[in-house]
Amino acid sequence: MTEQATSDNPYLHDPPTAFDPLEELNKETARDEAELLREAIREHDHRYYVENDPIVADRTYDALFARLQELEDVFGLQTEDSPTRRVGGEPIDELDTVEHVAPMLSIDQSGEADDVRAFDERVRRRVGDAGDVEYVCEPKFDGLSVEIVYEDGQYTRAATRGNGEEGDEVTAQVRTIRSIPQRLRGDHPDFLAVRGEIYMPRDAFQAYNRERIEHGDDPFANPRNAAAGSLRQLDPSVVADRPLECFFYDVMDATERPDTNWVEYERLDDWGLRTTDDVELVEDVEDAIDYRDRMQQRREDLNYEIDGTVIKVNDRAQCEQLGATSRSIRWAFAYKFPARAEVTTVQDVVVQVGRTGRLTPVALLDPVDVGGVTVSRATLHNPDEIESLNVNVGDTVRVKRAGDVIPQVAEVVEKRSEGHYQFPETCPVCGSDVERDGPIAFCTGGLACEAQLERAIDHYASRGGLDIEGLGGERVEQLREAGLIETLPDLYRLDRDELAELEGWGETSAANLVSEIEAAREPELANFLAALGIPDVGGATARSLARTFGTFEAVRAASEAELQDVPDVGPTVAEKIREFFDNEENAAVVDDLLQFVTPQAVDVADDDLDELDGLTFVFTGSLSVTRGEAQDLVERYGANATGSVSGNTDYLVVGDDPGRSKRDDAEANDVPVLTEDEFRELLAEYGIEYPPVEE
Repeated sequence: MTEQATSDNPYLHDPPTAFDPLEELNKETARDEAELLREAIREHDHRYYVENDPIVADRTYDALFARLQELEDVFGLQTEDSPTRRVGGEPIDELDTVEHVAPMLSIDQSGEADDVRAFDERVRRRVGDAGDVEYVCEPKFDGLSVEIVYEDGQYTRAATRGNGEEGDEVTAQVRTIRSIPQRLRGDHPDFLAVRGEIYMPRDAFQAYNRERIEHGDDPFANPRNAAAGSLRQLDPSVVADRPLECFFYDVMDATERPDTNWVEYERLDDWGLRTTDDVELVEDVEDAIDYRDRMQQRREDLNYEIDGTVIKVNDRAQCEQLGATSRSIRWAFAYKFPARAEVTTVQDVVVQVGRTGRLTPVALLDPVDVGGVTVSRATLHNPDEIESLNVNVGDTVRVKRAGDVIPQVAEVVEKRSEGHYQFPETCPVCGSDVERDGPIAFCTGGLACEAQLERAIDHYASRGGLDIEGLGGERVEQLREAGLIETLPDLYRLDRDELAELEGWGETSAANLVSEIEAAREPELANFLAALGIPDVGGATARSLARTFGTFEAVRAASEAELQDVPDVGPTVAEKIREFFDNEENAAVVDDLLQFVTPQAVDVADDDLDELDGLTFVFTGSLSVTRGEAQDLVERYGANATGSVSGNTDYLVVGDDPGRSKRDDAEANDVPVLTEDEFRELLAEYGIEYPPVEE
């Protein structure tokens, strides 16, 4: 039965520019229109994603799709195989394991031509008088292998390869991939199980990684990881947003099968299952070796990753005669490419925006093997480094791993573009001006920059900030993607009911987070200053600012000269503090934040309080007060509080569950170790009460 759209379908070649109002339709006419729309959209999907030959403009397709969604929603006409099902579905808790229709066995492989010739000799020896041996040669796709099942021409199930006998069911996830038809075309078998390779095209991979880097997310290492990670998402709507495609290359089982693998390839096309054009039928093994060499030369020009070629015996009867071992089939062999080593091509340069606004250029590369690790990006450090290397998009470069960890571009091997990459004058995320501080470039957007915002919120809620439990990086990202947080003050606008509706949340977790945020409305001044993420202002500097100025308003209004009088604040830090508060975008966010937050004023430090002058304390473990409060106390009386033990440390104060490293350092440096009670007694000798009395 043919499932492609008939020529008289009004939505195929000349779709209408307007539709009848819904109120003029009844359910029967709506059902007829919906079926014509489904038929046409399936044909448009096939033309676009399989044949790469669209016959309508994107805006026309979008209008047809939107009309179908509207009809299905208003008249309750949803069907299991409707194209609208591709936009996603209900999230699931976990992936179920299913048994494959037929084993998804591996194949032997090698990168040596002599091993391919030995494979050919084994094949010919086993088939004996069964006739000449032809081979089908195809690219060895570097993606994620899946089994897809059709029953009566309808898409029924999809599963990952897993261990070859069973894999994870990913039916809902695979349904969202538009190059995979939900209905077969032409004269198809009643039952069909096919093997395909899901992959992310190279250009889409680079664009997707560019977007992730710009927003501060870790990029995928290579297209294969991107495809695998996407397909295992529990929320199908997430998969629908990923640029995944699929090639089909093998029939695992069917009610009827052709006599040869070559004809099988042709049938896959007839059924609407997308195949690559880079398949050849060859007469002998030397032609198969030549095919691999030609594909290796074309490798960089393909828009999909391959790591070799696959050589299959063409005749199905010979394949059955050759059979399989428990692990692999005997009628196919993978002739692998050598790993790309160190030299590769710069496909793009993306500028990553850090939490403090620093802009770091990153080269997106064709994946290359560097010291046994696949590398697809490398740092270019800063604009000066780009100019020094004279590197640009399209150039061939040598990559090394600095300190055997961080990949970086070491040199340009071959110039293929004129000049060097031009560093942007505006932030790629928020459009604010870019300023230079020596070799370093910064976005001036501050807290209003979306890329800085996510990390700013993460820092604001961290232990180094206001210690808002339950608000880590993944949740911040989720809240931003859901549109619940667009600025830092939006934390205080979060609604418990809206939170509870998010994936992975519930009434309890939503109520807990709202309660934690409510508790952060009257923070200690030092904690609030540290939470804002002012460059070079950590906990110790924030405490010094708080003790010196007493109120947030006073800190905010302080001149550079006044700031330089604060302990731990030199000219550079004073300048950065002043620049932070003078930034218009930061000022607007802080003003909005102060509608919800009241930083608590503290007593301004008294120069006469010098009872602990000259002493240095280090605190570890859990105390009856916060570590910050203990540090504030000793610093108020003239002592220093540091984070690590050295020969200059006078006392290490140990609370519950301390780490071993500071105690070991104390022992190595002969530093006295005090329990909290002993610390209290020491302070009492100086006339200092611990914990401090609330006034």
